[in-house]
Amino acid sequence: MVDHNGNGGGMKRMHGLVLQPSAAAQWHTLVEEAQRVCRCDLGEDLESYLVFLLMRFTGEPQLAARVMALDYLRALDTHGTHRAERLRDVGDQCLLFSGLFPGRGERRLVSSGYFVGLGRSAYRELAATRTRGLHALFERLAATFVSLMDVLQATREVNGGAGADLLRVAELWYETGSRRAFERLSGASGAVPGPPAPVGGPAH
Repeated sequence: MVDHNGNGGGMKRMHGLVLQPSAAAQWHTLVEEAQRVCRCDLGEDLESYLVFLLMRFTGEPQLAARVMALDYLRALDTHGTHRAERLRDVGDQCLLFSGLFPGRGERRLVSSGYFVGLGRSAYRELAATRTRGLHALFERLAATFVSLMDVLQATREVNGGAGADLLRVAELWYETGSRRAFERLSGASGAVPGPPAPVGGPAH
């Protein structure tokens, strides 16, 4: 990156975010800042997965424009490498929709809980087909899906985007068990929100 003074490799600050000399470093800084906002630590492997997911999306914007349920059913009917790729795409798309583009789901009359449930299922199916380290990675992606969603949502705010209104925050808490939604509701109302609905597994 060249700064405004023509110096290569410099850094600049935009919307409170320090931009680094490479795309990967920029995304990494954004994800780290979002974790601080959410007061969570994803760990190196999940943090790296989010960084590469964001980099992949910038190179393949159509990734967030497909019908996930249909892709999921097709993935279950395939085998080997194609099955794994399709399942990963479904899980990744659900993360993008629930974390970066919740408004798109609303326009399609699809809730965040739908994306969380489908995304977890895709990652769990993928974990069952992988071995060793990859098995553990996709199990963790499924188990911590809501925390990953929270971090992606926080990246929007870190980068200058507006946060969701309280009605949407309440829906997010009830549908997904999002800890960040819980904290926002508690802080806004001074009361403890009621328990969330189950969405295919324990919330994190």
